[in-house]
Amino acid sequence: MNRIAVLTSLLAVALLAPFAHAELKLPSIIGDNMVLQRDLENPIWGWANADAPVKVTIAGQTHDTKADAEGKWQVKLAPMAGSHYALRMVVSSGSEQIVLTNIVVGEVWVCSGQSNMQWNVASADDPDLEIATANYPNIRLISVPQVGTQEVQDDFKGQWDICTPATVGDFSAVGYFFGRQLHQTLGVPIGLVDNAWGGSAAEAWVERGTLEKDGRFADYIAQWEEIEKNFDYEKAMADWKVQAEKAKAEGKNPPRPPRDQLRGQHRPGNLWAGVLSPTIGYGIRGTIWYQGESNAGRAYQYDDLFGLMITEWRNAWGQGDFPFYWVQLADFRDETDTPGDDEWAELREAQTNTLALPNTGQAVIYDLGEGRDIHPRDKQNVAKRLARIALARDYGTQIAYKSPSFESMEIQGNKAVLTFKDVGSTLYTFDTREAKGFAVAGEDKVWHNATGTLQGNNKVVVTSDAVEKPVAVRYAWAVNPVANLQSREGLPVVPFRTDDWPQVTDPATQKAE
Repeated sequence: MNRIAVLTSLLAVALLAPFAHAELKLPSIIGDNMVLQRDLENPIWGWANADAPVKVTIAGQTHDTKADAEGKWQVKLAPMAGSHYALRMVVSSGSEQIVLTNIVVGEVWVCSGQSNMQWNVASADDPDLEIATANYPNIRLISVPQVGTQEVQDDFKGQWDICTPATVGDFSAVGYFFGRQLHQTLGVPIGLVDNAWGGSAAEAWVERGTLEKDGRFADYIAQWEEIEKNFDYEKAMADWKVQAEKAKAEGKNPPRPPRDQLRGQHRPGNLWAGVLSPTIGYGIRGTIWYQGESNAGRAYQYDDLFGLMITEWRNAWGQGDFPFYWVQLADFRDETDTPGDDEWAELREAQTNTLALPNTGQAVIYDLGEGRDIHPRDKQNVAKRLARIALARDYGTQIAYKSPSFESMEIQGNKAVLTFKDVGSTLYTFDTREAKGFAVAGEDKVWHNATGTLQGNNKVVVTSDAVEKPVAVRYAWAVNPVANLQSREGLPVVPFRTDDWPQVTDPATQKAE
């Protein structure tokens, strides 16, 4: 064999070596400082040489398994009680060994959604105080990077951090405040997985194939297939550079640069594959979710999409109908006192309708927003309302957690008598004796502002001088409603409508116009 052939052969062997002998490896979600979900058979997985034996030991447990032909392996730990005691895990395969330290056992929650969940502690109310006091050795934080792709990822770059003033500032504010409330109340370690992506649409969090198989989303998938066929990011950037240079020469502000739609947070399946997949299967108690703004214009579709997404997550995780609690859209833009149709109101209704799924809950917050800012800074009270749900439903704490909601309507002449459920100790108006936020319509379907008068602890009598024979009532049905009805415990009444008239986000309505 000549010298060139020998060198070529040696190079080939060197290049192939890493693939022939995969090293023992764990995903980033399994590492130092992690929190294991208490009272659960926690899956532990990773990679090793094909067909190699793998051993996992922790807290007196030993689990033996064997990697498959692709080098993948998994074991399930026996359930453990919550504990602050720092554990050590050893994973070994042949001569290779990985040692993980400072592991605790407690409650693990995924914190997901778009920008209002991504919004960090440093940008929330009282950031200096919140950051300076964030010394919680047994609250652990991990963030998943934003990767938009159709290719399913099995890992990400990240690590579990101990909650300190140095680590909490960039973490999800709603996630941290929620976890802190649980930690202070339950006294157990808390693990928080932040995978939120600002501006993300719900369909990006669903597996692409699931949407393609569901006829309800055929038109939307077809629209995306056109985008995927025709969109050229490099050309879009080149065109933008020309426009930006022209604007600069004319002393004008340049236009916004184009987004790479194929790698973004709107493309169906992108975040399922790129953000969620690397964490699927990790032992959790549940998920908190703050999203919907990006889907408000398609609220009619969200009625189907949101429940499909939750079901998809649960099926993929393989941990049953784990708790899934979300934040209803906050108030936004200028206050509205002219009753009528509204896409944000319809999105809130779609969120409320999703409560039909088991083990779900909703935090109503149209009283906590900041009007013209889509990102309210008060994340503390948002988190408290989510924590109320979790503490009551999952941990047995005896507190109010449901917002009062409409139950029935009886028409008595020119009056609509409404009955509510889940009112806590009683219904209450926090600023005036009159209940504001109601509208009524007669058979002409024209909406008029109405007056609400409390009757007993769970009824409201609604009237309007403009409507002699009411047939339908709406409450807080606006992007920024002027509404003041709540429970004495401070939970706002869920926005509702008694009519089933066509919605503005219904494609059939839009075609008719």
